[in-house]
Amino acid sequence: MSASLDDAAVRSPADGSPLDVMLTDAALGPVRRLMPGRAGLKLWARLASRPVDTTLRNLRTTAELAKVAVGRSDVAPGSRDKRFADPAWTTNPVLHRLCQAYLVWGAALEEAVDQADLDWRSEQQMRFVAQMVVDALAPSNSPLLNPAALKRAVDTGGRSYLAGARQFAHDMATRPRIPSMVDSRGFAVGGNLAVSKGAVVLRTPIFELLQYAPRTAQVREVPLLVVPPMINKFYIADLAPGRSMIEHWVGSGQQVFAMSWRNPSAEHRDWDLDAYVGSVLEALDAIEEITGSSRSHVLGLCAGGIVSSVAVAHLASAGGQDRIAGLTLGVTLLDQERAGTVGSMVDANTASMAVAQSQRKGYLDGKALAGVFAWLRPNDLIWNYWVNNYLMGKRPPAFDVLVWNADTTRMPAGLHRDFIRMSLENALTVPGSLSALGTPIDLSAIEADSYVVAGSTDHICPWESCYRSTALLGGDTRFVLSTAGHIAALVNPPSNAKSNFRVNEALPESADEWRAGAVTHPGSWWEDHVRWLQDRSGALRDAPSELGSEQHPPLGIAPGTYVLQS
Repeated sequence: MSASLDDAAVRSPADGSPLDVMLTDAALGPVRRLMPGRAGLKLWARLASRPVDTTLRNLRTTAELAKVAVGRSDVAPGSRDKRFADPAWTTNPVLHRLCQAYLVWGAALEEAVDQADLDWRSEQQMRFVAQMVVDALAPSNSPLLNPAALKRAVDTGGRSYLAGARQFAHDMATRPRIPSMVDSRGFAVGGNLAVSKGAVVLRTPIFELLQYAPRTAQVREVPLLVVPPMINKFYIADLAPGRSMIEHWVGSGQQVFAMSWRNPSAEHRDWDLDAYVGSVLEALDAIEEITGSSRSHVLGLCAGGIVSSVAVAHLASAGGQDRIAGLTLGVTLLDQERAGTVGSMVDANTASMAVAQSQRKGYLDGKALAGVFAWLRPNDLIWNYWVNNYLMGKRPPAFDVLVWNADTTRMPAGLHRDFIRMSLENALTVPGSLSALGTPIDLSAIEADSYVVAGSTDHICPWESCYRSTALLGGDTRFVLSTAGHIAALVNPPSNAKSNFRVNEALPESADEWRAGAVTHPGSWWEDHVRWLQDRSGALRDAPSELGSEQHPPLGIAPGTYVLQS
């Protein structure tokens, strides 16, 4: 990596990114985002400079609250607002008025931010703070006001509150000190998670390479390498039978390999971007030797997509990009500029403190990162479980995706530093701004075709920001918009009757233009991606009878050993 954080503060074209936020908050804690500082001062100054607008808004709010008090207000929660789904919020006069007053007050706070006409960064920061406060103060979060919790307490003779208190004490005693999201007691990696048959065919200090057993008599010549995020474990790509991307690719006749990153500790603090890019190249070397193919597909997910893109661009710079048959990016941000609400929260000074903190420890704590993810969507991932676990005294649901989400990993300090620098500089958008393994990185020099998939409601990697990758990559790019959020957009099997995806064969300049011309297709993007892969994966040949090779013999069965490290 080139340049320093101080340099980034001067010349950065980006207005922050979700990557900044996640990697700094995980080191420094998310509470700092509730203290917006300069943005808060700007808000109060703007409101004070517009006394007429402020007075009119206050009068409207007061008038609506008066209508609430006498029972004449029509304010009501949205049809999808599950917090107030219990009939008592409508039929009980006191609860009904509390709900309406809360909604009126929350709308007034959001309107104040809207009318302040702040700059983008300040407006996003204050909107986030306002939403955090509004969500936290919902009357449904109170054990004395939530009607469903009160009914359950009566029905259980108060045992539900006791069970909730025990769960609260347990959750607060363990990092990241947020409500548990999943009951993981019935799940085991290698038992009912990550069960596709395969073998470890390469083990290095940084990763294990898994080769998956073919399920068809013939396979495509060109293999596929899956590069998972290094801030989570690899089996999001091999979640469970019927919900596994790897299972689906193998079933279509694709030769599939996957990297499983080691969970680093303090002794691995020096593993940086070069180390991970070099690992991708090492995996490709092994795959070429095992399969005899001179070309491979590379598929990167989230942060793994960033590393994959840098690795392929390095090959382009070094004259070796003929080894790449295609590049697939799943929910990956390459252009970090103004990437969503959370993208406004970090400056170079905060990032420097975060890097210093991880350097002291040697790594970024994965559990802290999981907490950051949760606070990015507090209604869904904090207060929903607050009510379920503590007020209702119930166990959280048993769900494979949430088990994977809770199975956290650490990020070495070197990679943490390089990712923050890359994000602050928005380096991947400027050819030559970033270097890897001694070569300048220029994404436009990648001539291989690319397949870019994003999630329509992704709060971590907004799809509009993912769409900007199409302007950065060389070759022909296919952009696909899957349903749902960051993880569900990926784990979207054909068996999901509600799934669909959107495609626009043209790639106009703006994401809005792309969406306006996009066609919605029923089913999963998995099937579309298989067709795309097959068109670029050569002829069929007999499937190998054994995994590995003489040079890379099987070292153990999938899912390997690194995935089991805590």
